[in-house]
Amino acid sequence: MAAVIADATGRILLARRTEGRDLAGLWEFPGGKREPGETPEAALARELHEELGIVPEIGPAVISVPCRYPHKRLRLDVRRVDAWQGTPKGLDSQALAWVPPHKLTSYAMPGADRPVVAALLQPDRYLVTPAADDGDHGAWLAALERAVDTDSIRRIHLRNAPPALVRDAAALCRAGDVEVLLNGDIALARELRVGVHLKAAQLASLGQRPLPAALPVAASCHDAADLAHAERLRCDFAVLGPVKATPSHPGAPGIGWEAFAALRESCTLPIYAIGGLGPEDTATARAHGAQGVAAIRSLWR
Repeated sequence: MAAVIADATGRILLARRTEGRDLAGLWEFPGGKREPGETPEAALARELHEELGIVPEIGPAVISVPCRYPHKRLRLDVRRVDAWQGTPKGLDSQALAWVPPHKLTSYAMPGADRPVVAALLQPDRYLVTPAADDGDHGAWLAALERAVDTDSIRRIHLRNAPPALVRDAAALCRAGDVEVLLNGDIALARELRVGVHLKAAQLASLGQRPLPAALPVAASCHDAADLAHAERLRCDFAVLGPVKATPSHPGAPGIGWEAFAALRESCTLPIYAIGGLGPEDTATARAHGAQGVAAIRSLWR
């Protein structure tokens, strides 16, 4: 169990693992192990009282991250805590830090905690654009604008569109402060100063990250080898699936949520679940370690 403890200004509390413990010196979200017979909420409340001396009000779930280390497996169940009694103190001699959210990524953390930071800072929906009909580019751009303005989509994978339309779409998204990734076209992404979404076959052919750190790189993944290579290339996030059957992959039954979580164990990148999913599946996705959902039909009006 772990807690995202936020103060009135939005700063988040991190604790540093003490010498003599696994992963000593790394920063983490405060918490501890659930004992047999304890509810998750009771376990987290007990751990926060023992470690920090506070009596917390346990809030809603943030994400549950399955993680495999060389010597153990765990599931990190993370809850929000926005109210508590007492003053947090390091009762186990651990250092504490109140960190503005945008600075969380500068703290070295265990693998299980990194997806928690992504869940706090990055979008939980990733729109994949459908094919643009010939001669109907105005309607396609209007639908994209509705997704940005009405549905608050903040991250978009532009695919199945000719270069001229991609340029117009990228400009529209940039004006709306939306992160854009082009489907596989590294050269055009460099020219337009946007991100690139690598196809699985393309991912396997690369030996290094294709864009500078300032431009996002994502990858479509289907197995543990794809995820491991995406992490080696320092991709910013991955998309994994299909989780359920989907019309775009006829005959493919989907891997299911348990297989998704098992693949998630070995990767610390933010991972979107894709395949027959919509916004209503976000909570289920987060419960299996996903950043959120990626979709075409359910996110495109």
